[in-house]
Amino acid sequence: MPIPARSSRTRFRSLRSPGGARLLVMAAAAALTALFLSPVGAQAARARESTPVYSYENAIRESVWVDTRLDEDGDGRGDRVAVDIVRPREPASQGRKVPVIMDASPYYSCCGRGNESQRKTYDAQGHVVQMPLFYDNYFVPRGYAFVGVDLAGTNRSDGCVDIGGPSDIQSAKAVVDWLGGRARGYTTRTGNQRASAGWTNGRTGMIGKSWDGTIANGVAATGVEGLKTIVPISAISSWYDYYFAKGAPLYDSGPDWLSHAVESPEAQAHCGAVQQRLVDGAPRTGDWTPLWSGRDYVADAGDVKASVFVVHGMQDLNVRTKNFGQWWDALAAQGVERKIWLSQTGHVDPFDYRRADWVPTLHKWFDHYLLGYDNGIERAPMADIERHPDQWSTDRTWPPAGTRDTVLRPVTGSAPGVGGLGLTPAPAGATETFTDNPQLDEGNWSAAVDKSTPEKAGFVTGPLGADLRLSGSSKVTVTATPTTTSAHLSAVLVDLGPDTIRNYGGDGEGILTGTARTCWGASTAGDSACFKVTSADTKAVDYTVFSRGWADLGNYAGDTGQPLTPGKPYTITLDLHATDHVVPAGHRLALIVAGTDRDLIDPPASRPTLTLDLARTSAKLPLLGGTRAFRWATSATPHQIAPRVPHPAGVEAPHLLHPVPEAR
Repeated sequence: MPIPARSSRTRFRSLRSPGGARLLVMAAAAALTALFLSPVGAQAARARESTPVYSYENAIRESVWVDTRLDEDGDGRGDRVAVDIVRPREPASQGRKVPVIMDASPYYSCCGRGNESQRKTYDAQGHVVQMPLFYDNYFVPRGYAFVGVDLAGTNRSDGCVDIGGPSDIQSAKAVVDWLGGRARGYTTRTGNQRASAGWTNGRTGMIGKSWDGTIANGVAATGVEGLKTIVPISAISSWYDYYFAKGAPLYDSGPDWLSHAVESPEAQAHCGAVQQRLVDGAPRTGDWTPLWSGRDYVADAGDVKASVFVVHGMQDLNVRTKNFGQWWDALAAQGVERKIWLSQTGHVDPFDYRRADWVPTLHKWFDHYLLGYDNGIERAPMADIERHPDQWSTDRTWPPAGTRDTVLRPVTGSAPGVGGLGLTPAPAGATETFTDNPQLDEGNWSAAVDKSTPEKAGFVTGPLGADLRLSGSSKVTVTATPTTTSAHLSAVLVDLGPDTIRNYGGDGEGILTGTARTCWGASTAGDSACFKVTSADTKAVDYTVFSRGWADLGNYAGDTGQPLTPGKPYTITLDLHATDHVVPAGHRLALIVAGTDRDLIDPPASRPTLTLDLARTSAKLPLLGGTRAFRWATSATPHQIAPRVPHPAGVEAPHLLHPVPEAR
């Protein structure tokens, strides 16, 4: 059942009632204001922004272990997850309650958080000294508690790492329940002394990048009470789509490798059975199994009650953008309140590419959804899109109104593998042929798009006479006849023309880290609020690959791969990754279909030659203005034709063998 659009704004209107009744109403309103809009009491109803009125140095720092009601490590007692808390002392001493910002992560000890790979540190009593990132430094003085949760099987928590499965999600959900008074917490890992969360008003917001943001998605999909908002940054929405693309395996690794990378020594000693379940449930065939059903949050988008602020890099080749695209579409279908930022970076936190705008925007977001301030953030433009390095545009809704799926058709050209792209279907019998070469990638194909080469089939428009904007997720349907019993396919969309973009293939995936620091909040001797500055890492290019998708042709019939019959045609649809890109006037739009995209998918067991039936091959693109806009852009006289270069250059795709969904 669709969930209606929600707003957590709290308004208190003056009621005109005579005499004592009117005073009673006013007193009740004041009491409610103090309860729900702490820390600034009755003033909060008028305030538009929380301010740093509390001491960070004197903040309460404590640790609690919350019972997950699971026993994944098989030691005969319930697993407890470690919860490190930093909260302002003054509201607690005055009997006022505060909301919570929470980041549940597997990385607090193994890998670190943020651009500087910060880890939790502790004092002799086991209380957290350094809490990674700026959230506690900035928000605790403003009347929030910050809670850093060690996911099950990591750092100081019991249990086993579950790679986004029920144990991972439950270990974070249990903390939300404890904050709401519905779960048990203890002052130690093994003792029986209970810990209460009576200091919080039960309103929680979750935030985090990569795996952390993934957990926020998963917990929101449970519909847990008290979770008011989530801010998933570069987050996974379906773990199958992290490891596979319609049967095509990615990265030459599975969830068992990732689990081993983040588990604590105690978990590694006791979690062999869980590790084996990950191996058995995630075969490298790419078949959909029950393990993936338990890690698909998109299917439960109808249970989401929290607002969602999605942030993603459009060139993220670690957590690819299909993850945010399908999550966004599912949330939209359910009427969930949402907002989105899309950058030109790879797997990068907005704190490291748009810091001066990110912090105040996040501040307003949490003030609205956790403190109830009517600051207008929910009425602001829904989408911020990075068009060029450090140049942003906004949209009232996203995808923007007027975006329509438009079917484009590839046709043969004057030379083999060099065809056209337009609205008119190819005649029956028209074909193009290519041979899979696992040594090449999307950059090689794009650089040679105007040449007849044996490894790809390219289809290109003429120079555009007007800008053409794509917003959302595309699909490419291919009918291909293989020469072998296995075949992998890639499809990419390319903007052919000169530009300067973020160097998403560089070490910083679009950013450079300097030595100077800027400060965001209060500091202590053990936890600085000052972080290294960053700037855009840019590259001049002659083409930009802006969307891509892959598939194992053996998955033509569904979620289970089948051996192919050489010489028999098969039809399959590739899901291209969500994006928002403008192909400028004078540039050309290209669709390239090829085999293995080196380092981004694994090659098949054989090296097939594939023949495309062009009459049964098409691309469905989300174009602003739809068919009419495409027709106009391809028929109008170009303002300026992009010059052709003898050796076109693009961004080299990053090598991501055995990645961890965390990076910086």
